[in-house]
Amino acid sequence: MLIFNIRGENIEVTQAIRDYTEKRISKLEKYFEKDLKNTAHVNLKVYPDKQAKVEVTIPLPYLTLRAEEMSNDLYASIDLVTDKLERQIRKYKTKVNRKSREKGFKNLEFVPNEAPTTSDDSDDDNQSQFDVVRTKRLALKPMDNEEAILQMDMLGHDFFIYEDADTSNIDIVYRRNDGRYGLIETGED
Repeated sequence: MLIFNIRGENIEVTQAIRDYTEKRISKLEKYFEKDLKNTAHVNLKVYPDKQAKVEVTIPLPYLTLRAEEMSNDLYASIDLVTDKLERQIRKYKTKVNRKSREKGFKNLEFVPNEAPTTSDDSDDDNQSQFDVVRTKRLALKPMDNEEAILQMDMLGHDFFIYEDADTSNIDIVYRRNDGRYGLIETGED
């Protein structure tokens, strides 16, 4: 069962919008175990240029489903993001269920389809996309996050891994979709 947390940015979430969002995203419930309660965090944004962006995050045990879509119509964005989440579930369902059984995770598996939609050949094709094709070893240099961002920009990469000079933790800086930077810190609080 999905519980909805819907919020709007630059838009009032009317009952009609709430009902439509819940109706569309609820169609994903068929993939979840019936007794498992999940929260769907839905963020609706409307920009001054009339673009509508919908972000949906559904945290599951040991896995998070997330998708976002933008279009000129809020309702179309809701449809697009729902379709994208459904494609994600279908694509990774077999792999997630297998890993869940191997590791003994409870309440993680997606509900199987009534009729099998994949064959052994397609499962082999999906497996090949996760093959490691290149390995790199890094010698991490102590630096601050500004120096790490400079290094990342000089290399033309979208992320950079480094040792924080102050904490000695391994941290990651990355370029966000909006062009600004993000920082992922490791270690204990």
